[in-house]
Amino acid sequence: MLVGYSRLEALFRRAAGLDLTKQRAKEICEFVQVKLHDLLLVAERNARYNNRQIIWEADLPITKGLAESIRQYRELEMEEGVELEPILEYLATVPPLAYPLEVEVEQRLPEIVGGLMLCMARILKVLNGGERAFEPEHLKAAEEILDLTL
Repeated sequence: MLVGYSRLEALFRRAAGLDLTKQRAKEICEFVQVKLHDLLLVAERNARYNNRQIIWEADLPITKGLAESIRQYRELEMEEGVELEPILEYLATVPPLAYPLEVEVEQRLPEIVGGLMLCMARILKVLNGGERAFEPEHLKAAEEILDLTL
């Protein structure tokens, strides 16, 4: 998992007032992994279009909303945020990118993952009407929304 259960639970409580089960946390991490890889695949394509053989930060398709979530994630000042090592371990398990990540891009991966998780938390809060718990259908709807917008 990209983030341990207790870290993700703390983020969801602090950012959106949501409770998580371990199963929901696992599902969220799995989805965020896929979205991260999707972002990197688009960044790879952008680097190729720009005739570069390295992925720069400008190649990442960070929307205004995701950029704001990343900023807000940084402001949360979580004692134990997302760490780089589990992200790199995950990326080693998927088909490799054609181009390497610029060092600055690699160092930003934890905050990008944190921003994606924050997006998910806030979408879930809207979908469940502000309740502390959310249903599986809320999670499915949140995933569909992020698939459509990212």
